[in-house]
Amino acid sequence: MSVAFRRESDDEHLEPRFELPIPPGPNLVTPGGLRLIEERAAMLEAALATDLGDEDRKAVLRDARYWRQRLASAQLAPAPSGETVAIGTRVTFERDGRARTLEIVGHDESEPATDRIAFTAPLARAMLEAEVGDEVDLPDGATLVITAIAVAV
Repeated sequence: MSVAFRRESDDEHLEPRFELPIPPGPNLVTPGGLRLIEERAAMLEAALATDLGDEDRKAVLRDARYWRQRLASAQLAPAPSGETVAIGTRVTFERDGRARTLEIVGHDESEPATDRIAFTAPLARAMLEAEVGDEVDLPDGATLVITAIAVAV
C-alpha cells in the first residue's frame, strides 16, 4: 500500500498550535492596561486550577504563558501631561477635512475598532510628541493637524 494512504494517527493531521506572538520592544502600558493584564492573568490562573480536558488545558496554558510574560514585562508609561501626544492621551486631529479622535495605549489594550491604537502603530508613532496645532507628516505622505490633546481617563 502506498505511504500516501497510510495514517498513523489523527494527531498527525491536527493544525499546530503556535505560541501567541509577543510584540517586540518595551511593554509600555497605561494604568488601565496594567489592570487588564493582571485580570487576564488571574482569570487564566484560576482556570488552570480547575479540572480541564487535555486540549482545553493546553489552550489555557498557552494563553497563561503569554499573559504571565506580559505581566512580568509590563512597564507603566510615564503619566502624560496632556500638552503633547503620548501614551495615555486622547488625540483629536483633522485629516482631509475630517476630524477623528484616537486614544494612544499599550499593545494589549489596543482595539482599533473602538479608536484605541497601540503606541507602536505607524499613525501613533508619527503623532508622538506632537502638540496642538502641529502638522504631522504620515508615512503614506498625507498630513494631519493635531487639534486637541487630553489625558485619557
